[in-house]
Amino acid sequence: MVKFCKKHDYSMEKWKCTLCDYVYDPAVGDPDGGIAPGTAFEDIPDGWVCPWCGASKDKFKKME
Repeated sequence: MVKFCKKHDYSMEKWKCTLCDYVYDPAVGDPDGGIAPGTAFEDIPDGWVCPWCGASKDKFKKME
C-alpha cells in the first residue's frame, strides 16, 4: 500500500493587514490592484498596498 503525503505549499499562505484586517488570499489575488490569482504574497511587488486601507506590504502578517 502506498501512502501519499500532501506537501504544504507555504507560498500560498494567507496574509492579514495589521491595520484593517484585510486578508490577502493568493488563490484570489488582487485583480483590481494588478495581482493575478495564484500570486504568492512574497511575489507581490514591494510597491503594492492594501486595497482597503492603503497600508504597505510590511504591515501584513502571515496568518497561522
